[in-house]
Amino acid sequence: MSDLLSKLEAIHYRFVEVGKMITDPDIISNMERYVKLNKEYRELESLDAVYKEYGNLLANIKSSRELLETETDQDMREMAKMEIDELETRRPILEEEIKMMLIPKDPEDDKNAIMEIRAGTGGDEACIFVEDVFRMYTMFFKEMGWQYEIVNSSEGTVKGYKEISMEIVGLGLYGMLKFESGVHRVQRVPETESQGRVHTSAITVAVLPEAEEVDFNLDMNDVRKDTFRASGAGGQHINKTESAIRLTHIPTGTVVECQDGRSQHKNLEKAISVLRSRLYQAELDRVHNERAAHRKTLVSTGDRSAKIRTYNYPQGRITDHRINKTIYNLSAFMNGDMREMIDALKVAENAEKLKGQEA
Repeated sequence: MSDLLSKLEAIHYRFVEVGKMITDPDIISNMERYVKLNKEYRELESLDAVYKEYGNLLANIKSSRELLETETDQDMREMAKMEIDELETRRPILEEEIKMMLIPKDPEDDKNAIMEIRAGTGGDEACIFVEDVFRMYTMFFKEMGWQYEIVNSSEGTVKGYKEISMEIVGLGLYGMLKFESGVHRVQRVPETESQGRVHTSAITVAVLPEAEEVDFNLDMNDVRKDTFRASGAGGQHINKTESAIRLTHIPTGTVVECQDGRSQHKNLEKAISVLRSRLYQAELDRVHNERAAHRKTLVSTGDRSAKIRTYNYPQGRITDHRINKTIYNLSAFMNGDMREMIDALKVAENAEKLKGQEA
């Protein structure tokens, strides 16, 4: 039996086992376990289908070879040879597809996400670039059919934002946006620059998988809640009441603020969601770093200080430093046309994972 077939056979037996488990009344009554098993069943379904296809292909090659060895009729022999040629042409293509399907999927990839964009070095120009990047992402979300809602924002002194964070909801979302975490550097002539000199500024982007209650149990006894009056734009109603919320996770010192909603209850809900996601991300980073200690990983290392991308306005180019890919179409990129770069990062990550499996 081929190595691939034996791997697929083990998956098939697990698929059958999980199929029986999700009809068990004891498991159905345990919602957390039932949800996880249902998710596993859906993920194994496509692998089970390819197991059957690959098994049939190998069986057909074997029977055609046996026919060629025993058959004396010339027409039958020719038909068997043609059958073998067709199957052997299909075989390496299917095997490559299977290898890609067997790459362990990040369990976080299908989750919704929380994105936080913050100004770094560069003062007012960094705040302006936060706004530009925020617009870039929201246009990309629109193209993908994703929904977003601002959780918290802090305006810059001249224009733009010191920071802005949002919740994003959509299919396969975190798996595409996780590549955006890190330092984004911009090189351009600032609006405030009278001499026409190119300046370099930087902002940081953090993308967190949205943690559900079944993912991370947040003990509210460990959280201090403070209310305060929202500041900045939002109309008079928002400033008259203490609708803004600040949560502090006492064991880790993690602080989350939410003031963009009109009601204290809504802001509290969002703040809890962001806090849970930040603590969940910290735990994921620890696990990822332990797993990746023996080799360099492309993404999801939790290193928010790594410079990942440069946006060079004079030359109209974007360069991603992790995969050394440059796109000379900055204006389209800043209008949300990011798919080419994200797809290239996904391909690079899969190739890296495949190499790790074969090592």
